[in-house]
Amino acid sequence: MNIPIPKLKAVLRYFGTYTDARFLGKVKLMKLLYFLDFMHVKKYGCPVTWDRYINLEHGPIPTTILNLVNEAIDDVDNSILSDAVYFQRSENTDMCRMIPVRKFNEADEEYFRPSELKVLEHVCKRFGDKNTKYIEDASHKEAPWTETVLMEEIPYSMAVKDNDCAVSREEIDFFQNIK
Repeated sequence: MNIPIPKLKAVLRYFGTYTDARFLGKVKLMKLLYFLDFMHVKKYGCPVTWDRYINLEHGPIPTTILNLVNEAIDDVDNSILSDAVYFQRSENTDMCRMIPVRKFNEADEEYFRPSELKVLEHVCKRFGDKNTKYIEDASHKEAPWTETVLMEEIPYSMAVKDNDCAVSREEIDFFQNIK
């Protein structure tokens, strides 16, 4: 992962501010991050977080961010995300909802390029009011998940196999090599 922690916190605040809190559990959060990265790759050739994605049963997950989120859930006092978000366990389900400490604001916008803000907005419009099953099913229709196997790393270059990819594999590889 090459995203600076303050920028990651801003991403989490964005999702926490612009999605329906009732549905924003850990699994949905992982899928929002996947779509943020892979939609940005498909349109601009490079991801936002640069995290390493793995194929899991419920869809692709960013490995380093997942570990940071798990730490925020299990060890709140020592979590580096604790000043940005916290997680609240629901009584009737296994869901652990993410709640931002504060809303996304203009200061947070400074961490993003215009293209990243555009994709963040698009991801939230597409999935913000949808439940986890909906976004999980959407991720299962994407080539990066369908063309890899359980526990396999998902390279960003897999994005070119989806019909909505507007860049070439060479462009994606170029950005991978200069990061």
